[in-house]
Amino acid sequence: MITTNALGVFVFIAALIVTEGSWGSGKGNSYSYDLSKASDLRKLYNSKVYQAERMTRPLDGMNFQAGILSHSGVRVTLADGTKWLVHKGDRFGISSQTVVVDARHMSNNWKIREIKNFRGSKTVSDFVKAGGTDYSLLFNNCHDAAGRMMDK
Repeated sequence: MITTNALGVFVFIAALIVTEGSWGSGKGNSYSYDLSKASDLRKLYNSKVYQAERMTRPLDGMNFQAGILSHSGVRVTLADGTKWLVHKGDRFGISSQTVVVDARHMSNNWKIREIKNFRGSKTVSDFVKAGGTDYSLLFNNCHDAAGRMMDK
């Protein structure tokens, strides 16, 4: 799962736990981190997921969603009740295009499409791995990633 090399762990996970102003524009390369200590990042990465909600929202600049004309992600709930959004987009992350953000950064435009109880059988890292590192609009986009996460 996670190597014992603390610096490597921090760099790898820090690329995953980012917050960007609009979360979906893919514009700009300015990242700020909700979690910065390697121990906190490792704890989140290894946290068990109890509930997952596949969610969608309109694409940036649109006020409606229709099928693939939307953005998808999976909001996970951990044992402590905290919620995190795992989602993928072009230029969302640094070393991976699947990122994990504190759900408090989600707008009210997100709508729940599916709920699944994982009963702690999967971890945040399982969802990130299912999302994948690379992004392709046609073959490996946010909808594909969210689908793989919910199929775990």
